[in-house]
Amino acid sequence: MPQTTQAAVQSLVDRAIKLGDRQLAADIRAFAQQRQFGLVFEHNRPERMRLYGKKVGRGDVVQVLPERGKKEDAESQLLWLVKSVSGGVAELEPYRTLAYDENDGEPREAALEDVVAVAEYDQPIYAGLRETGRVERGGDKPYQVVINGENYHALETLAFAYAGKVDCIYIDPPYNTGARDWKYNNDYVGGDDAYRHSKWLAFMERRLKLAKQLLNPQDSVLIVTIDEKEYARLELLLESVFPNATGIQTVSITINKNGVARGNQFKRADEYAIFCFIGDAAPCQVDRKLYSVEFGELEEKVAADESGSRSQRKVRWEWLLRGGPNAARTARPNLFYPIYIDEKTATIRELGESLSLEQDWTKFPEKPGLRAIWPIRTDGREATWRISQGALQAKLDRGCAKVGEYNKKSDRYSLLYLGDSQEERLKNGEIKLVGKAEDGSLLLEEQGERSAIPTTVWSGTQFSAGEYGSRYIKRFIGERHFTFPKSLYATELSLASVIADKPDALVVDFFSGSGTTAHAAMRLNHQDGGRRRSISITNNEVSEDEAKKLTKRGLRQGDPEWEALGICQYVTKPRVTAAITGKTPDGDPIKGDYKFTDEFPMADGFEENAVFYDLTYQDPDAVELGVAFEEIAPLLWLRAGSHGRVIEREAAGYEVADAYGVLFDFAAINGFAEAAKAAGVGCAYVVTDDTARYASVKAQLPGVDVVRLYENYLQSFKIAAEDAVR
Repeated sequence: MPQTTQAAVQSLVDRAIKLGDRQLAADIRAFAQQRQFGLVFEHNRPERMRLYGKKVGRGDVVQVLPERGKKEDAESQLLWLVKSVSGGVAELEPYRTLAYDENDGEPREAALEDVVAVAEYDQPIYAGLRETGRVERGGDKPYQVVINGENYHALETLAFAYAGKVDCIYIDPPYNTGARDWKYNNDYVGGDDAYRHSKWLAFMERRLKLAKQLLNPQDSVLIVTIDEKEYARLELLLESVFPNATGIQTVSITINKNGVARGNQFKRADEYAIFCFIGDAAPCQVDRKLYSVEFGELEEKVAADESGSRSQRKVRWEWLLRGGPNAARTARPNLFYPIYIDEKTATIRELGESLSLEQDWTKFPEKPGLRAIWPIRTDGREATWRISQGALQAKLDRGCAKVGEYNKKSDRYSLLYLGDSQEERLKNGEIKLVGKAEDGSLLLEEQGERSAIPTTVWSGTQFSAGEYGSRYIKRFIGERHFTFPKSLYATELSLASVIADKPDALVVDFFSGSGTTAHAAMRLNHQDGGRRRSISITNNEVSEDEAKKLTKRGLRQGDPEWEALGICQYVTKPRVTAAITGKTPDGDPIKGDYKFTDEFPMADGFEENAVFYDLTYQDPDAVELGVAFEEIAPLLWLRAGSHGRVIEREAAGYEVADAYGVLFDFAAINGFAEAAKAAGVGCAYVVTDDTARYASVKAQLPGVDVVRLYENYLQSFKIAAEDAVR
């Protein structure tokens, strides 16, 4: 219990002892130990997950699916134990344990196609990955990964590859609004479910515990978005799961300025992003306009800047006309010369020769189509320019000089240039180049002034879930329906706020839905040349309404026609693919430009790679015997950094790829060690049951992550199952 509660209990115990009633003190201690304080819910509420795709065998616990054309009912939720399998038929008997006695039926038979394996959340499963496609436009960059599968089991799987290595987890879980948009025990949870809050908390707690294993304990951040229905309970849950977090803070994001009706309640206009900071993690400084300036206002500022005005964040340009007591023409005659501009384009076109003191500038001939600007002060006195023609031409060539504002009243133009000290600041990064104006001059911003730690209120138009979520996603995947996608830019800012300074960050989203997190990570890479990796986990479920329609057609989950309309196949994979290629699923160029910090045509796509996997379920005996290597092979590649070639099959002796190697036969140890060192691999896998042999390989490859197969793989899933009940 919290320290404050413990202190209060101890105070009561001390008072009882002072009163001489030691029995009362003992009773207080006993009562406090069995009483829950803080967030109270059924932590161990049963949660069963169907293992679609797993081969059913003797000893498996299964459910019998309804007849085709019929919907799920209480009968299809009963658990059965498989006694034997023969000729495509499973012999079943009621499954009964001390914790489960709901099936009082008689032994029966069922066709294998009508049964599906089921696992409790605390039962160990052994997973693999099967590739279903890839996109490659990023050369040697690491891959963005999309996994189709139950997120609880996918998180257990990632624990083998990434325990303690993840920099950021961003999730947008079910909001538990009562809209029947998420499932618990394969059943939609509605607003009339008396246990819906307890179910949601148990559901979230288990996944957050697994997520905690992935996060880097020294420096990482968990971000969870939520609305008002569960945010209070969620914050308490996060405090419970992450008691050592250095900070938990909530940001309000305006996603609909007009608000969404809530019956007889206030209209809902915002949602929340809860940031949980681990270790030394802290918010990054980001561009102020990312969270506090709307696009319309931003465009006005850019237009004003191009005409020569300054905003608070813009770099100061110097007046080319010299001022002060030493500005007279007589002081520096060689700096008295005409500068010819094109008034139509407001650009500097030519630099004239210097005039001697005897020459009258008013009688100097004009140039056709151009206007001569002389260094004459507003009171009519002759002055000089600050720099010579040669220095000015060099600045023009670098984009560091330009025509400034035009004063209609005085019929005068100001001429501006970037001083040498400012150019030096540009070189060392104190000033940021954000583009070029039409006249060729540089568009610059002060790095220090324009950056700041974000506030806890984000209210720009860019966070609109309708404009930059629902309507945006249609540009990439057309009319394929997906409810409530996040604003791409709200997700992007959430990530930038914690990993802008980590160009190689690893990001995980285990409620990835339409793939917005992967999209945002790729945009960050485009902005700074980073090599951030994202792992997006989503299931392939269809909506409740879609499921009813498919069921009436006699289809089931697992049928190709059903799976083709699931979230992962129908939305996530096409969206990530379209973002990278710049083309819709129909092959048409995506229309429109990205906004926010980095504006460019969406049709340009990204120089990124992506690979898509289905989660599979393996027999641990088959894994231990080495006959399931192909489906655990992607996990080895993921652990090694998810770049370069995948070693897909066993080889004679050993095989070494770009980032890792696998020693299949210890007799080939010498050749393997030499090849691994030559390739500079960071990870090596050794197939052996012998501890001494494993130690020998480890000794020959200092500084390399040496992993024992298949012991480490199997142990990882056993540990995950044990931790589930702690």
